[in-house]
Amino acid sequence: MRVTTTATTTAAFVSDDLRIRAHVTPDDPCWVMGEQTWTWEEAWLDVQRMAGALVDAGVRRGDRIGFLHHNHPAVLTAMHAASLIGAADVVLDPRLTSTELARILADADVRVLFVRHDLMPSVEALGDSAPACVVVGGPADELRGLIDSGTALDQQTDVTPDDPCLVIYSSGTTGRPKGIVLTQHNMLVHTRNALTDVDCGPSDRMLLSNVMFHSCALFAAASGTAGIVLPDLMPDSLLDALDSGLTHAFLTPGAIGRLEAAGLLDRFSRLELVAYGSAPMPPKRIRAAMAAWPQTVFVHVYGMTECVAVLTALGDAEHRDPAHPGRRYSCGRPVDGVEMRVIDPVSGTDVAAGDSGELWFRTEQTMAGYLGNRADTVEVIDEGGWVRTGDIGHADDGGYVYIEDRLKDLILVNGWSVSPAEVESVLTDHPAILEAAVIGIPDEQLGEEVKALVVTRPGQIIRTDELVEFCRHRLAEHKVPTSIDVVASLPHNTLGKVLKRALREPYWAASGRRV
Repeated sequence: MRVTTTATTTAAFVSDDLRIRAHVTPDDPCWVMGEQTWTWEEAWLDVQRMAGALVDAGVRRGDRIGFLHHNHPAVLTAMHAASLIGAADVVLDPRLTSTELARILADADVRVLFVRHDLMPSVEALGDSAPACVVVGGPADELRGLIDSGTALDQQTDVTPDDPCLVIYSSGTTGRPKGIVLTQHNMLVHTRNALTDVDCGPSDRMLLSNVMFHSCALFAAASGTAGIVLPDLMPDSLLDALDSGLTHAFLTPGAIGRLEAAGLLDRFSRLELVAYGSAPMPPKRIRAAMAAWPQTVFVHVYGMTECVAVLTALGDAEHRDPAHPGRRYSCGRPVDGVEMRVIDPVSGTDVAAGDSGELWFRTEQTMAGYLGNRADTVEVIDEGGWVRTGDIGHADDGGYVYIEDRLKDLILVNGWSVSPAEVESVLTDHPAILEAAVIGIPDEQLGEEVKALVVTRPGQIIRTDELVEFCRHRLAEHKVPTSIDVVASLPHNTLGKVLKRALREPYWAASGRRV
């Protein structure tokens, strides 16, 4: 199965749209965080001055800076400033331990590190191996002084669109994190491709949260939409954004689930557009959201960081198509500029429409590679430029994509393949369950057995034997969990995906094997 769409044109550099907005609508809001607002002109001037300050600090084309912080407009200032001089911004998860942080800083050879003030102890623990640091926030804030010290620079003439502008480290769900190198061209192509069918403009407000933070910021600049910066997607933060005029939001299924559990869905009915993705959406959850937000445009997106973000999208019309109700649960079709194939992982050949296989994509959004890691790069990108996603799915005869599971997450029970996503879908259909994760754990007789970990809705109590029986009526016997644990929460990465490797590790470490 293969689907091809038409590529779109893009601007040359990441900061072009920000520069244009600063000249055309200088006094309109660009970024909003709490009570503070940056106009397009103010944001652009901060970017130019930070670029000059970075040059004064010895940062040159091809170098890398880093930002250890939850969401803040300064993260975007740093990315744009670095791009002007041909440097790249390394995105760092503030939850990293000192050991993990040291490994990534060394791997990326970060020259200057911006650090949220309360995270400085983690950096100080690195001793002499820590790079030069700029404290952001708190009584010892150094950010404003650094920006004001710089001489404003524009796009430097030796910089090319193929220069890296972001390095995002993988979440490490399958092993040690790898640095995904995204060029200015990658980011701009993605902006134009993914924004094609999104209707927004200067009168709107777009959510800039830890999920798709940089991508949504470029969407906002391209359309002239102000971005509301939030540190997280918890209900209180989202309510604050709503009070600030939020109209367009990218939300994870978990965030929508938390709003539902808190009885807050109706409060968000005035949202004009909600895009969602990053993790499987339980069918009953999207039905609840659509019922609570009847006037909202829904867009389901699927993608991977190795291709910036969005690869496929399901529009609002398909969500509400009475002739094809099942397509509501698909990930849509490839966006402009993206080709797709569904490949038999054993034979390496294309499968027929409706048959399952590994999803492959080819697009100009594809990363330059993993930083300093050609071996892993060629495992993911073949000679023809096709990216192997590691996701198993199928496409119907209309080219609509349905994700079934991760290739590496499949559980083998006595020779039978079990899809964790299928079991999770059943579990989350129980009215007491908010979230579920299903993993394979070692079993001497069967090879693996199915184990589930579930989070209940607030105030709900459920017996695990009742849940097992609930599954038994809906799943084949070999798919029914042999054990279920009720837990307070599940570990997630910054994209909202459950870290199943962390859940599996205790069981497989004790067994002395990994498969």
